Amino acid sequence: MPRPSACPGLWRIVPARDGGICRVKLPGGRLTGEQARAVAEVARRCAGGVLELTNRSNLQIRGVREACHEQLVRRLLDAGLGPRHAAADDVRNLLISPAAGRDPAAHLDTRPLAERLLALLQDTPAFHGLSAKFALQLDGGEALAMLDHPHDLWLGALPGGTRMAFGLAGCPRRGALGVVELERVPALVEALLNLFLELAGERTRMRQLLADMPVADFLARLPFALQDPPPTFAPVAMDGAPLGIHAQAQPNRAMLLAGAPLGRLHADQLQALADLTGAEGSDELRLTPWQGVLLPDVVVERQAAVARAMADIGLVLDARAPLARLLACSGTAGCARAEADTKADALRLAARLGADGPAQMHLCGCPRSCAAAHVAPYTLLARSGGRYDLYRRERDQAGFGRLLASSLDIDQAGERLATGTPE
Repeated sequence: MPRPSACPGLWRIVPARDGGICRVKLPGGRLTGEQARAVAEVARRCAGGVLELTNRSNLQIRGVREACHEQLVRRLLDAGLGPRHAAADDVRNLLISPAAGRDPAAHLDTRPLAERLLALLQDTPAFHGLSAKFALQLDGGEALAMLDHPHDLWLGALPGGTRMAFGLAGCPRRGALGVVELERVPALVEALLNLFLELAGERTRMRQLLADMPVADFLARLPFALQDPPPTFAPVAMDGAPLGIHAQAQPNRAMLLAGAPLGRLHADQLQALADLTGAEGSDELRLTPWQGVLLPDVVVERQAAVARAMADIGLVLDARAPLARLLACSGTAGCARAEADTKADALRLAARLGADGPAQMHLCGCPRSCAAAHVAPYTLLARSGGRYDLYRRERDQAGFGRLLASSLDIDQAGERLATGTPE
């Protein structure tokens, strides 16, 4: 039986207005062509065919019919999409770059280390008690990396690829706490997680523990010494999704990164992507933390044709497109907490915005801000009656930032935002 939690899981299918939600965690965000076809087929057979791509490179099947729960789980397990142990589903929270092993800027291919850490998390019964939200990140130094998601524990490769810096309850760009040799990373992670479980009590996240305990006191309890972090370790975070065609480290190969409009695909689109990577790539897809898809290993001479094919499927490859800059939660169509139909309003807003609109905009159905792991520069927060309050957030401002306007309908919001200067 799945343990109680508000988070969906493979076995824990959480009810919503549009049916059940099943979250499928993907190691490294990776789907083989066969697995993608299996997901598409089960989403059509057992649900409404709607797939959500999450900001941690996983996917969710929405609209699961109650009578189909057992069949859906069995088919996903048969496709190799389950954990090593049933009790370990919740702890498979490890984010790596979708371009791991392909990005020419990387200091380290993080995939072998990610496999070791996922095995550690799944094979250690004590770690099964970690919160379903407790998460780790490995940064190999890739150019295509999401570095704005706060994680309970992060590790970042240093130039040369033989050492990793690490930090707690934050992002790599916020500074490292120490450095370890690459071969000692699993031991460090094991020690940090055991120490957290020993000290956390009722706290479920690292930030909660460190709010009550100085980080130096926490680190002093580790069973081995750490190297000092380099003072210049500060990977640069990017604004928005790096959509488009990117060179690979492998000669004459390219990878294409595309966004799923508002973070959703239909099962038919996933099926088409599986067929495309089988014909033009290496029969694998990688989901991205920008709620999109990376298709690797495309022959350079074919990259333009593959880009057109992805666009024909319905994906977005132009970072200037309005839908590339919009996030929206499920809204009233899928969530009882929402005050507005954010998905429909986002499509209406996209039709009004041009290339001069805001770089990133998030439509929130309620203050919980489920669709984003960090606050966007601009937020439309729904209020009763389907209207919105408009906020702008500068770096390090609290909450959604500064209130710019109140009680706007979506057309009024579009008028202000279309100028690119909604002040």
